Amino acid sequence: MDKQWFVLHTLTGQENKVQKSIEARVRLERMEDYIGRCVIPTERVSEKKDGKKRTVTRKFFPGYVLCELALYDNAKGVDDRGRKAIYERTWQFLRETPGVIGFVGGDRPPPLKQSELDAIFLDKPQGGATVERPKVNFSVDETVKIIDGAFMGLTGLVSMVDPDKGKLKVEVNIFNRKVKVDVEYYQVEKVSVQEAFEPAQE
Repeated sequence: MDKQWFVLHTLTGQENKVQKSIEARVRLERMEDYIGRCVIPTERVSEKKDGKKRTVTRKFFPGYVLCELALYDNAKGVDDRGRKAIYERTWQFLRETPGVIGFVGGDRPPPLKQSELDAIFLDKPQGGATVERPKVNFSVDETVKIIDGAFMGLTGLVSMVDPDKGKLKVEVNIFNRKVKVDVEYYQVEKVSVQEAFEPAQE
């Protein structure tokens, strides 16, 4: 049977439970012809906390699981209401999976397009491998303090964020001139506006 990728909406926090349940029941109920791979797209992000760098796994789409399914019975065409006929075994199997709310796209969901799959699985063949990316939670016009490197101790405003490379441009005052400097994500920390303008202690 031809399988296509669909997105399942799950209860938040139960993505892993849904994935494991589907994978276990597929073998028990001999549903291999109807249910293929079940993937939770993730990425590895690095962050620095308390002076230590660590790498964590983060879900791309919390509350969603991607499944490869034989959902539509093309041999039956459409029903009397003009809707695509579905394989009841697939439909019932997923409805009985704890934590699954339904399909993204309704009762007759469209499968993911190849371009969407490419974007999701880019650098992650079959959802297996992951790519480590720096974790950046800064935004433009946010006040930050540089805590490492040549500009350590200066406070300024973020003017540009590059989350893929983990770099920021920060506008600081050097010799009474505003200068934009490039820093790594781990070289800065957020500060409150009040703290940024407090006079230095003698």
